[in-house]
Amino acid sequence: MPATEAVPTATVAHEDAPLRVAVIVGSVREGRVGRAVTDWFLGTAVGHAGLELDVIDLLDVQLPLVMPGWGGTPSPEAVAALADVTPRLDAADAFVIVTPEYNHSFPAALKNLIDWHHGQWHAKPVGFVSYGGLGGGLRAVEQLRLVFAELHAMTVRDSVSLHAPWSGLAENGAPRDTAVCEGAAKGMLGQLAWWGRALRAARATRPYEG
Repeated sequence: MPATEAVPTATVAHEDAPLRVAVIVGSVREGRVGRAVTDWFLGTAVGHAGLELDVIDLLDVQLPLVMPGWGGTPSPEAVAALADVTPRLDAADAFVIVTPEYNHSFPAALKNLIDWHHGQWHAKPVGFVSYGGLGGGLRAVEQLRLVFAELHAMTVRDSVSLHAPWSGLAENGAPRDTAVCEGAAKGMLGQLAWWGRALRAARATRPYEG
């Protein structure tokens, strides 16, 4: 029988390491339920083994709208904000975006965070938890898929959608139909974890050149 190539111990250990998932709260509007939705999702995600969750609340990230030109220097305000958030995005193996739907799209603060970064998204999976009216934020998610495709990220097929107030989202931000919503979260996290580990191993073996 032909000899099989041994798998380096370091590679095996890396594959077994917890998957670092940055959970991004995309709304900064006064009276938002985004943080409550995020807290519900975190409670659900705790039951998924092997995940290390890092919540990035955009209310705490004071990134300016004005960006420097190509090759320019960011303002001191931008440098201060980036010093906290950029290393956390860089360290993440995967992302979960918690977003409402504003005017058939997603919040400006979320787009601003995305646009201030580039390589941090490359060859990493992105999952979505959306909330809104009858559409449950799904139109925001579909637009975000286009944005992340441009940034060489891989969006997972299934998402979590909370439809308020008619079917799923209570005033405190928790879903009324917990069985359905927790099932959706479990499915999305399963896909995210698979892609997260697969792409992490691929980046370690061969750095992404996109």
